[in-house]
Amino acid sequence: MSEVLLAAKDLGVKRGQRWLIKGVDLTLSSGQITTVIGPNGAGKSTLVRSLLKLTKTNSGSIETKPKLRIGYMPQKLKLENTLPLSVARFLDLGRHKEHRLSPALWQQLLIKCRAQKLLDRPMQQLSGGETQRILLLRALLRKPHLLVLDEPVQGVDVTGQVALYELIGEVRDILGCGILMVSHDLHLVMAATDQVICLNQHICCSGHPEKVSQDPAFTELFGPQGAGNLALYNHQHNHHHTSHGDIIDGQHHEGCNHG
Repeated sequence: MSEVLLAAKDLGVKRGQRWLIKGVDLTLSSGQITTVIGPNGAGKSTLVRSLLKLTKTNSGSIETKPKLRIGYMPQKLKLENTLPLSVARFLDLGRHKEHRLSPALWQQLLIKCRAQKLLDRPMQQLSGGETQRILLLRALLRKPHLLVLDEPVQGVDVTGQVALYELIGEVRDILGCGILMVSHDLHLVMAATDQVICLNQHICCSGHPEKVSQDPAFTELFGPQGAGNLALYNHQHNHHHTSHGDIIDGQHHEGCNHG
């Protein structure tokens, strides 16, 4: 069974007289991919920063699993071009105190992220897709219970986006972690997530992608074309995975088979 990792109740952040987010309730569970979508200025980044306790909240509460480990993948990485930094060194900078992966699991994730042949490359010379895979790999060093991904396909072409979303799903199955994604990619989010939260300062609608795609609040926010793009894709996740990420074939997991 999935385990509740984080539960937010009536979350609100106010700047001056303006609420950036208000009255937000959400629950993040192990083995589940939750994607927050919404237009620019909807409060998506504010919500993530609040959940990570990087932004002070003005209302509500956040409860987490005891000793919750969180892995975070930022939207962008800015490196000084004159600073030589190999991929291996970049990963090593995060490994000394945070590395909780066994050697076998580390090698498995290196292979999944197709990072073995990149280790000697300078970070500055990686393509957009390669950079995102390395950022994802670094976020996994703590063997997180909850993986937070802020626009994980930023700067990646459409083909690379599909591959990266598939990789994220594979990582979830390997580690059994919960994943919170922020995304603008309405046309791909259906195929990549178990739960969608549509945010515009408050939660307009939420639930399985198919349910959200049919919600009038979603159509009102994104327009008929955006709603149609989301509805084109179906997510299939018809296996059950343990809290350790092991897949048990042939068992139905409630909330993971919808389409």
